[in-house]
Amino acid sequence: MKSKQIAMLLRKALLEEGEMAQSLYEYELEEHIDYWYEGLKVDRDDFVFAVTENSGHVAMVLIMADKAVLVNEVARAKLSEFWQHNYRINMEKLIPMMAKELADDTLYVTGVKVVDRKRTKGVWSKAKF
Repeated sequence: MKSKQIAMLLRKALLEEGEMAQSLYEYELEEHIDYWYEGLKVDRDDFVFAVTENSGHVAMVLIMADKAVLVNEVARAKLSEFWQHNYRINMEKLIPMMAKELADDTLYVTGVKVVDRKRTKGVWSKAKF
């Protein structure tokens, strides 16, 4: 499937709250959970998520630092909760990259570090001379 077609499917699943396929999660993502969790620990990420597409179906998994595994709609809801007001913006930026990797027969996987806005407030302010 072409990247543009995959991007449309991803937009429907990730931005328009479309259905995702449990069987696709089980077929393509589930076996990699331990491997991705080990990468999460090594990279000190807060969570990692993976997305796949096959035959017009989309599946997603989100793995937390405590090794909680969230699948499909539950994963999407948790990711939206983490990113709050930036979920749509982040997904709009990520979907083209996801689609390209999926079109190249590669699973899309990314680790995420959460920034505490309270701790970084003022860090990026203008320098005073």
